[in-house]
Amino acid sequence: MIEIRGLAKSYGAHQALKDVTLSIRPGEFVVVLGPSGAGKSTLLRCINRLAQPTAGEIVVEGTPFRSSARDLRLLRRNVAMIFQQHNLVKRLSVLKNVLVGRMADLSPVLSCLQLFPEADVKIARHCLEQVAMSHKADSRADALSGGEQQRVGIARALAQQPKFMLADEPVASLDPKTSRIVLSYLKQSCKESNIAVLCNLHQIDYALEFGERIVGLSAGEVVYDGAPAGVSGDVIRRIYPGLDDPNVLDAAQRLTERRRAAAEAVIAAAAAEGRA
Repeated sequence: MIEIRGLAKSYGAHQALKDVTLSIRPGEFVVVLGPSGAGKSTLLRCINRLAQPTAGEIVVEGTPFRSSARDLRLLRRNVAMIFQQHNLVKRLSVLKNVLVGRMADLSPVLSCLQLFPEADVKIARHCLEQVAMSHKADSRADALSGGEQQRVGIARALAQQPKFMLADEPVASLDPKTSRIVLSYLKQSCKESNIAVLCNLHQIDYALEFGERIVGLSAGEVVYDGAPAGVSGDVIRRIYPGLDDPNVLDAAQRLTERRRAAAEAVIAAAAAEGRA
């Protein structure tokens, strides 16, 4: 169980987060939905202490994590991060990029020499299998498409063997078909490993399709926390103030179905290629 208790963040007089409290079960896929500036990225950055919260705490399986160097190391070992821009080392192979997720368990000497035990290599290869990228293990990262790079980013996070995964707008720079493929692999692989996921999205249709639970964030405040089935037009307007279109939810649901149909064959082909 991951608990976020009373998390707040202020920048001067501006409150970016206001008393955010959430509990996330192992294996649960939670989508944080909201417009730009709602505080979604700030929330994730405060959780893994890339930004220091003004108040609140993170508790992982009953252990609170504060701001000491020791707590920070333990927290980041248990909490993996997937970034919007992939953050791969472009000149390294796909396999070596995934092995970066194992470096916390290596001695400084082995890390510098990039010498990994066979057990770590086996873990990395399994993680590539989970996202259907085994066939690209020896390719350089800069030879991959954007969607492939993000799948490698997911494999790298999986290789860390975390209890909790943060994904900050992981498909913001991808086309719709590729976005759905990446989100499918992210959700499926974390389910297989029983990893809790907190995934920031601003696309309503993706949130409804992939989220098992939706947390609506507006102006730094949680305005909805519940099942996708409960996301009504009124809830959408609370998350997106000023949105006047009463048919926005229906439109999002129709778009979800169209994207699902368009991407199914691509996902099946990618999985088949990964097994080849």
